[in-house]
Amino acid sequence: MPRGLELLIAQTILQGFDAQYGRFLEVTSGAQQRFEQADWHAVQQAMKSRIHLYDHHVGLVVEQLRCITDGKSTDADFLLRVKEHYTRLLPDYPRFEIAESFFNSVYCRLFDHRSLTPERLFIFSSQPERRFRTIPRPLAKDFFPDHGWEPLLMRILSDLPLRLPWQNKSRDIRYIIAHLTETLGEDALPRCHVQVANELFYRNKAAWLVGKLTTPDGTLPFLLPIHRTDEGELFVDTCLTTTAEASIVFGFARSYFMVYAPLPAALVEWLREILPGKTTAELYMAIGCQKHAKTESYREYLCYLAESDEKFIEAPGIRGMVMLVFTLPGFDRVFKIIKDKFAPQKEMSAAHVRACYQLVKEHDRVGRMADTQEFENFVLDKRQIDPALMALLRQEAPEKITDLGEHIVIRHLYIERRMVPLNIWLEQVEGQQLRDAIEEYGNAIRQLAAANIFPGDMLFKNFGVTRHGRVVFYDYDEICYMTEVNFRDIPPARYPEDELASEPWYSVSPGDVFPEEFRHWLCADPRIGPLFEEMHADLFRADYWRALQTRIKEGHVEDVYAYRRRQRFSVRYETDRRPDKAFAPPSGNVRRA
Repeated sequence: MPRGLELLIAQTILQGFDAQYGRFLEVTSGAQQRFEQADWHAVQQAMKSRIHLYDHHVGLVVEQLRCITDGKSTDADFLLRVKEHYTRLLPDYPRFEIAESFFNSVYCRLFDHRSLTPERLFIFSSQPERRFRTIPRPLAKDFFPDHGWEPLLMRILSDLPLRLPWQNKSRDIRYIIAHLTETLGEDALPRCHVQVANELFYRNKAAWLVGKLTTPDGTLPFLLPIHRTDEGELFVDTCLTTTAEASIVFGFARSYFMVYAPLPAALVEWLREILPGKTTAELYMAIGCQKHAKTESYREYLCYLAESDEKFIEAPGIRGMVMLVFTLPGFDRVFKIIKDKFAPQKEMSAAHVRACYQLVKEHDRVGRMADTQEFENFVLDKRQIDPALMALLRQEAPEKITDLGEHIVIRHLYIERRMVPLNIWLEQVEGQQLRDAIEEYGNAIRQLAAANIFPGDMLFKNFGVTRHGRVVFYDYDEICYMTEVNFRDIPPARYPEDELASEPWYSVSPGDVFPEEFRHWLCADPRIGPLFEEMHADLFRADYWRALQTRIKEGHVEDVYAYRRRQRFSVRYETDRRPDKAFAPPSGNVRRA
């Protein structure tokens, strides 16, 4: 290879990333217009399109590089020089961290995920730690209540870029102040101030104002979900001010936000203070940089591994018929491998399973489906694998494993957030906790269905409980769109003997589902059955599911809330939504830093 080609290749990769992130920002910048026009189907399509951008541009760069090198093989030294040149381009580059991940992706595509070593890839960043902590330009504005909270909030809401009229801005301000007074106390409120992000965070049918509330006791989140009525008027639906609430809003089971972030590292750093329980990977995931989130997730895994002497073990819970799941006892993630052969009742292929996982990645997860990161040629040290798990891997997935002596290479796996399996949770709780779990489970089913997702296998073992007590679906091999299912009532028995027969007295076609049958396995536990019948009996009726299908086919997009219904201002404070002309906040200036 001629000298100088290494720099050309490095520049080509970085230019390819520039093109990708430019398109990423372009799609993101359309979120405001989609929200204002209530074009919810365009919102869903933009989400899918933005996810596809990364792999598409990696493919374009790979084709460019093959043309540049004319298909000639490259030696190890040549590749090292390419990385050296690429590294030299990054010190003044604003999105250096994601550019490193893009380099990794191009390399993996070129070399089929082989020879993944720190010398060839950015396993860890080449840039100093301070670059991740630096915020080169203001990302937020400070507002101080010099003349009270009413004019402060009026200024914040009036400064928003949204071009729709407000239904009743004064009313919403009154409710925000009522919430803050209840939360902080009337005496503390005058000594607090707010910092508000310059950009709104768009997701589903809401535009989120994200801020920090500085109080005498510390900093709290300040989150306002802004919605629009069918008539095109804006209103604030609630105010969230706890880290637990913020964590759920930015949770791993939700779709990525559309937030304009030309400096993603700076935005992630700014968010840390109000999301202290989130890892770097989770923060990048939340703002839509899912491929770099995968890089950070792998780094977090390596750091944990370096500090731990734990062995990989099979994950607790009922063993799956399609996936083999293992974990480290103290690690908050699980590793999932598609088995070589499935149980007889699972009539599907590995390709079908992978397609299901991709569907979940691209679909609106409505806070009820766990996100995953997909890896190829994943290396494990044999010394860190429990013998029982090693035997299970050899038994269930020998075609996915290559033995390298001291290590094994797993050809393909998913990494997913670890949760307590719902069936185990239900065995351990009583009283209100049991009731809450059953309510959560039913709500998860309803919200998935409203988002055009039918879980397929609705057994408790296929759901998990998060640290916030939310129920999340995580077994995707039978997932499908609601519109693909034929929900049927069980026909009346012709004779008494029909109900005792081992075979049904009616025909069953592929895609047929009989909701009445759900009762047999969901209500078998006498502790659970009455609760289920009380809260979710309609899930056992075919007409309930058919009505949802009709709404979906008519193009209706349901509202998705990242908080409890009881937290909505319309539930907490309102008797109606009529404009309130009587309330007029006092005039005066608001000091803004």
